[in-house]
Amino acid sequence: MKRKIAIVLALMLMFAVVFTACAPAKVNMILATGGTSGTYYPYGGAMAQIFNSKIENMNVTAQATGASVENCKLLGKNEAELAILQNDMLDYAYNGVEAFKDGKIENLRGIATLYPEIIQIVASVDSGITKVNDLKGKKVSVGAPGSGVEANARQILDATGLTYNDMNVSYLSFSESADAFKDKHIESFFVTSGIPNAAIQDIGAQNKISLVSLSDAAIKSLTEKYPFFVEYTIPAGTYNGQDSDVKTVAVMATLATNSQASEDTIYNITKALFENQPELAQAHAKGQELVLEKAVNGISIPFHPGAEKFFKEKGLIK
Repeated sequence: MKRKIAIVLALMLMFAVVFTACAPAKVNMILATGGTSGTYYPYGGAMAQIFNSKIENMNVTAQATGASVENCKLLGKNEAELAILQNDMLDYAYNGVEAFKDGKIENLRGIATLYPEIIQIVASVDSGITKVNDLKGKKVSVGAPGSGVEANARQILDATGLTYNDMNVSYLSFSESADAFKDKHIESFFVTSGIPNAAIQDIGAQNKISLVSLSDAAIKSLTEKYPFFVEYTIPAGTYNGQDSDVKTVAVMATLATNSQASEDTIYNITKALFENQPELAQAHAKGQELVLEKAVNGISIPFHPGAEKFFKEKGLIK
């Protein structure tokens, strides 16, 4: 009797070992986002919930970080497997320019663009600034030193034939720019964000502001020279007193990974993201701006093979 029990127990143990060996392993991934008060963190949490509920044996954890620059470095060191970041920063990191002059991060790979972050040039009506060339001789904040905003400002001015020497430049963060603008210490400032931007709305409620359009020539020059830029129109009425459309460019909030991630995993993540867009839109307002047909626009580094496979199936990549 004891021998029979021992045989049964041995068989059960053997089946358990075989079953465990055959069961798919849990995939654990860190999704690097941004600060808890920004957009990336809750958006990343909404995406993680979709991945975990729609993909078998998937465990994605959204992690608060210092956003784009830090996220590139986390992916590069494989301390995160997924990240939300601006596509221009992705380009800089891959090519070793701007904030990444100290070294390229060549194992970065693109998955998909998520939503636009629009470059907005805000000016006081009293300043008389109606086009980029009008910034000449004015007091202008171009963003914090080394920031993505500052790089965007420099690129736009260059496309218009201006340099920092043509104006009285301040290197202020967005919150510092808003305060300086309210106190009339500056006449214009650059910001890169989604629209409508709550802080610009607040400024517009108390001050007469205008948004500066880019010329068609400047937009053409920017999109040709920097493939991460996309043309964008800020609709009339987005801000108080904005009676007409404003033509500008945008960078894209982008989901990225690194070359170490498996093709199957990234394919499943890309597929789950777009097949469940309505659910993402319900969980976060920015999910409404996720558009499959535009998901490959603005990615200037190589796609991950898993994402590439999905987009080829959809006819978006040849």
